[in-house]
Amino acid sequence: VQLQASGGGLVQAGGSLRLSCVASGRTFSNYVMGWFRQAPGKEREFVTAITRSGSRTNYADSVKGRFTISRDNAKNTVYLQMNSLRPEDTAVYYCAASSIYRLPTIEREYDYWGQGTLVTVSS
Repeated sequence: VQLQASGGGLVQAGGSLRLSCVASGRTFSNYVMGWFRQAPGKEREFVTAITRSGSRTNYADSVKGRFTISRDNAKNTVYLQMNSLRPEDTAVYYCAASSIYRLPTIEREYDYWGQGTLVTVSS
């Protein structure tokens, strides 16, 4: 699976952004999709994941209630709607695909990764 993330940019605190990740190469609906992020000087961390059908999701506590993951299997795309952004949300955001049959939160459980898109939140 090839993953292409987009939608990052510069936004003021309290603002919103929507990230997209388009998949190609294999059947998109066969994969759990997740988003991770890596802030400057920090390790990459789990943000959210969504099941193949989109019926279940999970979120890191730091983004719960502010971020929403969704997917459109007809468009081979997963989205991350980010609201009420904070400066601490500044990071490179990566989408990833997993063949595991649950909602993995660990990097090594994801098989394919996109190139990342930078989100910068100014105070």
